[in-house]
Amino acid sequence: MPDESSRLGSVCVYCGSSNDANPSYISDAFAIGESFARAGLKLIYGGGGVGLMGATARGAHAAGGAVQGIIPTFLRGREQPFDDVETVIVDNMHERKMMMFERSDAFVVLPGGIGTLEEIVELLSWRRLDLHQKPIVFHNPGGFWEPFFALIHHTIAQGLTPPSLANAWRAVEKAEDVTPALLAWDEEIYQSGAPATLRRLT
Repeated sequence: MPDESSRLGSVCVYCGSSNDANPSYISDAFAIGESFARAGLKLIYGGGGVGLMGATARGAHAAGGAVQGIIPTFLRGREQPFDDVETVIVDNMHERKMMMFERSDAFVVLPGGIGTLEEIVELLSWRRLDLHQKPIVFHNPGGFWEPFFALIHHTIAQGLTPPSLANAWRAVEKAEDVTPALLAWDEEIYQSGAPATLRRLT
């Protein structure tokens, strides 16, 4: 029988922290945060109170969900922590990223900029190295992430990335489909009998 401990309990969100983002992205982020709370998922996020990052946390918090932010000291002024939720202060970006990874059972990627790209490339790199098999779902409104997906497929076509990496993520266009996609993927892992250790960095 599959180990019950392998079921999702927390989800990390990578996303933009700019208030200049398309307002529809920000409203979708709020709705996605709400959906996490309704599904009983604890939100792990970058700790900021601005942009899509802050909207996701506010949505989860407003719906009664558990939220934990993780932010380095030097970003507290720039990203304005959302003080209504638990926030862990760390020394640097490396510590922040590792803590977010270790405390999360799955990942959702919303529209974002260079910082989000850095985070998701590292996450996919670790997946390529078989360091984890945690579900990764992209929110892809209006094809936002298609250029990134095209670049990954280009590296596959050039023989520089294994074809299996193309199966490392799933993408949905609508905000309301993000959490169902995540839960469906986790159910597949659960039904396969994959051990909980697959969710941990080895």
